[in-house]
This record gives sequence, C-alpha cells and structure tokens, in this order.
Amino acid sequence: MQIFNALSAARPIERTRIVAGKAVVMGGSVAGLLAARVLADHAETVVIIERDDLGETRIPRPGVPQGSQSHALLVGGLRQLERWFPGITAQARQEGAVLLPGREVRTYVDNVPQAATAPYDLLSGTRPFLENVIRRRTFDLPNVKVMPGRVTGLGLGGGRVQGVRWVSGGEEAVEDADFVVDAMGRASKLGDWLEEAGWQKPSLHRVPINVNYATGLFARSPDAPIFGALARRSSAFAAARTAGGAVSPVEGGAWLVMLGGYDDDRPNRTLDGFLLRCREDLPPAFARAVAGEPLKPIATYRQADARRRDYAGLTRLPGGLVSVGDAVASFNPIYGQGITSATLHASSLSAYLWRTPDARMPAHEFFDLQQVIVDAAWQLSTAADLARQQSGAVLPVRRRLARWIGEQIVDASLADETISRRFADVTNMTAHPATLMTPATVARSIWANRHRPAAR
Repeated sequence: MQIFNALSAARPIERTRIVAGKAVVMGGSVAGLLAARVLADHAETVVIIERDDLGETRIPRPGVPQGSQSHALLVGGLRQLERWFPGITAQARQEGAVLLPGREVRTYVDNVPQAATAPYDLLSGTRPFLENVIRRRTFDLPNVKVMPGRVTGLGLGGGRVQGVRWVSGGEEAVEDADFVVDAMGRASKLGDWLEEAGWQKPSLHRVPINVNYATGLFARSPDAPIFGALARRSSAFAAARTAGGAVSPVEGGAWLVMLGGYDDDRPNRTLDGFLLRCREDLPPAFARAVAGEPLKPIATYRQADARRRDYAGLTRLPGGLVSVGDAVASFNPIYGQGITSATLHASSLSAYLWRTPDARMPAHEFFDLQQVIVDAAWQLSTAADLARQQSGAVLPVRRRLARWIGEQIVDASLADETISRRFADVTNMTAHPATLMTPATVARSIWANRHRPAAR
C-alpha cells in the first residue's frame, strides 16, 4: 500500500538524469504517449512508432476499436496528467472539455437515486478528444518524434534489446534502441517474440466478462444544466447481468450516453431501440440526455475478457525492455480504469528511471512497481466480475465472507458520506483497495446498512 501511495501521489517532477541515448516506444496509444513523456526526461531521443495516423484528428483510430464508447478519466489519472503536462486540464476545458462538478454527479441503483454523490470534480470528454490533447502535448517535446509504421519484431542480442523492426510503406527497417517500451495494447505480440527468441513468455490470465456497449452522441442545448449520471441496475455483487449506463457532457455541446449489458444482454444498435431503453428502462436523466438531435449513429463494442500478462513473474528477461498499458493488463471497461492505469504505469516508469538504472539490464524493478498498480486495479474490477459469474455457486466460507464484506461496503457507499468518500478514493485510483478493509470502515459500513430504511 505504501508503494501505491507513492506512485499515485503526483508529486512535481524533480531531478532527472539521462540513462539512454535512444528510446523507442512501440505504439502511440495513451499509454505509449505517457511513456514517451516520461522517457523525454531520461533519453536523448524518444521515437514513437505507430501504424495509425497520429495527425490532428478527433475521430476514433482503427487501433482503438472502443474509441467511440464512453471513457472515464478518473481523478487519479487526471492528477497524473497534470503532473506530466501542467495546465492540461485548463487547456482541455478551453478546447471544449467539461469539468463536471462532483455535486452534479448522480448515482442510481435499481433506478433509485442514492443520497451520496461523487466527491470529485471530473473532466469529461470523448476518448479521441482527450487522446488528441495528450498527443499534442507529447509531440511538443523537442526530443520526441513519431514515425508512421507497423512494428514487426525486436532486435535482440547480448542479453538485451538492441532495436525494433518495423515496416512503413512496404519498406522494412530496423530502429536502433537502447531502451524499448511495448505499448501495443491488448493484442501485443511481445510475449510471442520473446518466446521465439528463446526468452520466457509471460503467462496470460483471462477473466471472462462478455460485456457489451452501445453509445450515442446527442446535441445538448446551450442552456441545459450540466450533470452526470451513472445507473447501476443492481449492486456490482448481485447476479444481474445488466451493467447499466452512463451520461456525461462532452465537447461540442453534446451528451455522450452509454448503455451496457452482460452476456446476451446487448443494447440495441438502432436509434429507436436505444431511445426506447433510455426512456423506459433507466432514470429520467437518460431520457433528458437523448431528447436532443442524434449527432452520430449508435456505436457498439463487445469485450470478451479482462486479461493480464505477468511480466513481474519472469526470471529471464532481456535488458532495456518494459511493457505498459493494456499490453500488460486490460480490465472490464465499465470500471473506467484503462486511461488512469496507463498514467500510473507512467508513474512507475518514472520512479524506476529516476533511480538511474543501467538501461541495458532487465527492468525487474520496474515490473515490480507496476505490479502494485495492476494488482490494485485487477482486485477492484475482477472481484465484481467473478461475483457475478459465481452467483449461486457454493463457495468456501472465507470467500463468502469476503464477498459479504465487499457488498456491505458497496451498499454503504451509496448512503453514508464517509464510506462514499473512501470508496470513491479507491474507485478513482487515489487510494489502494486495502484501505476499505480496515476494521473501522467495515464496522461503519455494517452499521450504516442496518440503520437506514433502504438497507438491503
């Protein structure tokens, strides 16, 4: 927990030292951009190789199939962005993003509004918009450059990575490198490349989630009050398959409305079906948000599983090589952990490089730091996923007790302001999940649930 607190503290950047001549980042995702920003302080030159067009665009990239869906920038992520790019919140707001006051965020369970509200202000915008702002700030750095192309492999020798093989315009090339970052997302082939070269391949762990999304963009009248809404059809620990939905104001004077479901519950991609569900199945906030003109066709997305690769468990690893973002761990997107996890991976990389390591040696220390972040996010999201899948199953006493305690905390967070704040600290990745399991928090949660009329 102490390591998590240090990595999420977002302290100002202090002394930095050059540890590598050239660093290459494989992939221009948010995780790749943030890694490049960190490396700009520790490498003479940083090269990003990305197959998608990274020009001035605010439309979803082919490499981000979920780019049209709702994306959350949690408070923990926003704090880290401000750390790496001072003033980025004000810049995003000036360009159209909405700073949503925490007091205007409403949470519903079974369509009933809850007494406790989110204690944090949230920066709201579409994924392409936010990514574009981060990209431009990264490309403004004098020692960062981008090269369009598709990475095809690594150059390995002498026990370390020596370069990156890539293709651009049909021409193959090798980019020499002293340090390499894998930011190629869920489909990363780094493990396969390591195995083919005789190195260890990280184990891959999957948790089925089968979550389905449908997202619409609707015009927002200039005089419309700013609010956000999150509808949970039931507790995250219950057996319901419906994930709920979210409403948020975004740039361009629009509402972004997302509906989600599990397994065979797939929100309709037709406009009529989408509107019907918002008006009849969800709280009134959803009906208000879809009252305006639809600005884009309904976009759908499906994710079959959450997954993580265990690089921290490898004993044999080439020197000068790390992996970040979804290439290491991708979670159930309904919890909004992706972008924020990427910012904390960047914090882990900064903490590692700040200690002036030998960039030619295996980065075990980095992966140990990163694992603290991955474990925290994984614990939070997969607990609810597994509880949903195991509903009705006979579980050992210890697991039943852990689930019951978790349910008590979640329910209490919807009515008790103190528990709400502690729960929000964890879900926004500013505090470790272990902080919720203290005797005082558990006892207060049980007391709060037993002394309110709507206690479950």
